[in-house]
Amino acid sequence: MSSQDELLRIEGIRKTFPGVVALDSVDFDLRRGEVHVLLGENGAGKSTLIKMLSGAYRPDSGRILVDGHEVRVHGAQDAERLGIATIYQEFNLVPELTVAENIFLGRQPRRFGMIDRKKMEADAEELLRRVGVRVSPKAKVRELGIARLQMVEIAKALSLDARVLIMDEPTAVLTSEEVDKLFRIVRQLREDGVGIVFITHHLEEIAALGDRVTVLRDGRSIGQVPASTPEDELVRLMVGRSIDQQYPRERPETGDVLLSVRGLTRGGVFHDVSFDVHAGEVVGLAGLVGAGRTEVVRAVFGADPYDAGSVEVRGERLGRGDVNAAMGAGIGLVPEDRKGQGLVLDASVQENLGLVTLRSASRGGLVDLKGQRTAAARIAEQLGVRMAGLGQHVRTLSGGNQQKVVIGKWLLADTRVLILDEPTRGIDVGAKVEIYQLINELTASGHAVLMISSDLPEVLGMSDRVLVMAQGRIAGELPAHEATQDAVMALAVSAPSVTTTPDVNDEVEGSRGH
Repeated sequence: MSSQDELLRIEGIRKTFPGVVALDSVDFDLRRGEVHVLLGENGAGKSTLIKMLSGAYRPDSGRILVDGHEVRVHGAQDAERLGIATIYQEFNLVPELTVAENIFLGRQPRRFGMIDRKKMEADAEELLRRVGVRVSPKAKVRELGIARLQMVEIAKALSLDARVLIMDEPTAVLTSEEVDKLFRIVRQLREDGVGIVFITHHLEEIAALGDRVTVLRDGRSIGQVPASTPEDELVRLMVGRSIDQQYPRERPETGDVLLSVRGLTRGGVFHDVSFDVHAGEVVGLAGLVGAGRTEVVRAVFGADPYDAGSVEVRGERLGRGDVNAAMGAGIGLVPEDRKGQGLVLDASVQENLGLVTLRSASRGGLVDLKGQRTAAARIAEQLGVRMAGLGQHVRTLSGGNQQKVVIGKWLLADTRVLILDEPTRGIDVGAKVEIYQLINELTASGHAVLMISSDLPEVLGMSDRVLVMAQGRIAGELPAHEATQDAVMALAVSAPSVTTTPDVNDEVEGSRGH
């Protein structure tokens, strides 16, 4: 490689936070016209590294070189000046502004001292055409879906003449079709000479798109390998051990029915849903996008109303829409949106772990803080939560550790039936296996798990039975030995006695493996 091919180099970067070494002697380089994948578990240091490049953090030691010259990146303007653009998982767009206004925010073209709106919109239209998205530059950003928001972010990066484009988990919330479209754009940018730093948890995307891979583990750069490296070897580099079995399901003997749902109905959402979940088993819930799975489990938990039917826990019928009754009966819900619904982000690990048991831990209106701390420490240690201490804000934990805290608060409450909605979304392969082991421990001790997942291989690998929903109804049930991807998909696209016809273009959630 000639020095002219190298856009960016990082040498010996170190960054510490109170009690934590986030990066330690990390090396990384990026060439023109390549996709360099940055791989590692949550908490490995990926986010810290890209925030270093975007100017959000400053290194304690080490060097950043652009075009062979050492640079200081003290903020977003420095990054822009150097041709570095970052697209974060949480988009940096203003909802109430138009697409054109967002693309050129702070850099609007002017004429006679006034914003030249006609030129701004024409330039935005050309950038949108380049990334292949059909959206009006006059449209408000709040009107756009996730995929189009991402394309607007890419168009914004192109407007900066970015030579280095950093993409943080860009496919996390996209359908297969949207991912294919994104990959076409990335390949075109690569041909145009842009260097792309690509962060993903989907290992199958690496060989499909990448050129090289740098693996981070515990804040250190472990190695650099070709993108063609087998997934098993990538996993070994990431977690420091081989994972012989991706879904280590242990199938204990099942016991009595813990959860019984009969004829659950909510007009226009789900109809006549019935199933049982036994002690010691994992029941998976699969189906098309919009099949009604999340709505059903929220109704079971009492978070949403229903019109007819019943929910019983160990033979005791629960009232409708009564979360406290469900919790009191031993039902826990780990929601799909862990940050928005499962955690208080600006509270500590200890405070989050104690959320469910706060009332029972109070005597005379006073909380037993010592008892709460002892219990929280026990659960955090049991789950292997990686943290500086119980006082650390949950917001600063990695995704996998945040998910452990959400699950941990239900373990503290001695939950008998745990509902997991997307339990491993957005977390890395090492943390996934730890969650699976936890599921095994729960069922081995007589608890029951009802699991929704968009990752169909995960549903098949961890479930003892799979219930498939289609258009708000249970389309069928498959025991573990009969549950294949083809069998699940056949049920998921069936039309069980309803007036509407399924869209054959609908994507089965999880058809794209993780």
